[in-house]
Amino acid sequence: MLSSLQIENVAVIQKAEVHFQPGLNVLTGETGAGKSILIDSINAILGNRTSKDLVRTGAAKAVIRAAFEQVPDAVLDSLEKAGYERSDALMLSREITAEGKSSCRINGMPATAAVLRELCGGLININGQHDSVGLLNPARHLGILDDYAQNDVQFQEYYALYRELVRIKRELDAMITDEAEKQRRVDLLSYQVQEIENAALTAGEEQTLESRRRVLANASTIRDRIAQCYALLSGGDEAAGAVDLLGEASNAASDAAQLDEALSGAAGQLTDLYYTAKDVAADLVGRLDAYETNDAELDEIEQRLDLLYKLKRKYGDTVEDVIAFGQKAREELQNIQTSQERYDHLQAEKRRLYAQAREKAEVLTQTRLRAFEELNKRISGTLDFLNMPGVRMTLRHTRGPLASHGQDGIEFYISTNPGEAPKPLAKIASGGELSRITLAIKNAMADKDAVPTVIYDEIDSGVSGKAASRIGEVLRQSAQGHQILCITHTAQIAALADCHLLIQKNVENDRTYTEIHPLDTEGRVEALARLVSGDHVTELSRANAREMLQERSKA
Repeated sequence: MLSSLQIENVAVIQKAEVHFQPGLNVLTGETGAGKSILIDSINAILGNRTSKDLVRTGAAKAVIRAAFEQVPDAVLDSLEKAGYERSDALMLSREITAEGKSSCRINGMPATAAVLRELCGGLININGQHDSVGLLNPARHLGILDDYAQNDVQFQEYYALYRELVRIKRELDAMITDEAEKQRRVDLLSYQVQEIENAALTAGEEQTLESRRRVLANASTIRDRIAQCYALLSGGDEAAGAVDLLGEASNAASDAAQLDEALSGAAGQLTDLYYTAKDVAADLVGRLDAYETNDAELDEIEQRLDLLYKLKRKYGDTVEDVIAFGQKAREELQNIQTSQERYDHLQAEKRRLYAQAREKAEVLTQTRLRAFEELNKRISGTLDFLNMPGVRMTLRHTRGPLASHGQDGIEFYISTNPGEAPKPLAKIASGGELSRITLAIKNAMADKDAVPTVIYDEIDSGVSGKAASRIGEVLRQSAQGHQILCITHTAQIAALADCHLLIQKNVENDRTYTEIHPLDTEGRVEALARLVSGDHVTELSRANAREMLQERSKA
């Protein structure tokens, strides 16, 4: 439960620390005193979206801290799984700068707003005035039933089948194309595959051909350079070649080495050079025949390179790209040609999944119908107590096509008077009735909800007198299993509180300051008297307030 809330520089609250108690906590104060700021602060500490407008004018940043005790195991498990220390005492903090930047911490460890929202959302359930209005939207009714039915297992079993069914339907839809377009595609792919296959391409072929073409185009030059090199190595009638000169040098060095062993290394190197030069000369003369001019081969290479150039213009930047294009085109062609077999298989799979999904959807439907019967009994009992004895809810239920939520069309209908036909909530319920219906639903679902703290923001809107007293009784009953925080303008509800907090606005030096005070018995008397009689508090209204508090203590 929420044990304390510290607020610094949030809107009109310069600094405040609020301590909450188990049971029913009520917050009262004049309109505009800052009660909504508490809700905004709690929303912020839970990681919900906020803005720099929350920061008090002139302050560098707003700071909000919240302490929780008796944290639910589900929240602790999530925190531990995310790497945070497990502790029954939990401290959340959030800072919002005047520039709009936000930082969060969980037990002193850094976090993001998204992490706060995901891990700590199960700590507090806030029910504002918009929740009653939201009840008019039929789209919310299915969620209420599912929350009460606790049917997540049945829903997940259905949804897994539905998701696979959607995937197969999309694949089938993609396969159903215009037959003429399909045939045009087959013709194009067949031509492309045949053209590439006829070319019999190999990886690296282009580089090999380019190299061979360069040799053939320069064969005469290469032969001339080889002949020149051979002549320089082997010599001729007029001059000795390099081979003979190296031989003579080798012999001379060998003779010198006989006289000085220090020259044996040089003699050996010259001998090696002589034999190497002799081998090179022999190799060069043997290669001359390989460089004969071959115009026929050169023409074939030019034609092949021209073919590769044309294919690359159509299918890719390299021969390897062309080969890959051909493989992809071949696979697409095979897929189209075998699509009928695939289509028949998918159709059979679709029928199988549809039948299974329908069965699971019906199981889900039955959980919802049973849940409404039980929920409606609880709601009716609470509405009777809330001075709405003639109000009865019914369920408008239809089975429709399978959808992500199942097959059910769900809407709550209501009859406010005996004998009247049920009609949609939006056409019948007044503001006060909506408040009580919302409370009846929340109260009926209390034991299904593991959230320890529930906040009601003016749940008494539009009601007074006996109805307000009954709302207070329901809140007090709910507070036996949950910590309840209730913002109210009604004395009958405030009188039933276990803890009464007064939100008070003051103006000093043209600045607005909001303070939050826990009230003792006399403070509660004054606050209740003000709720009863407004600004003109009389001894009679104080007496009335004391009587309400005495009645509470007897209950």
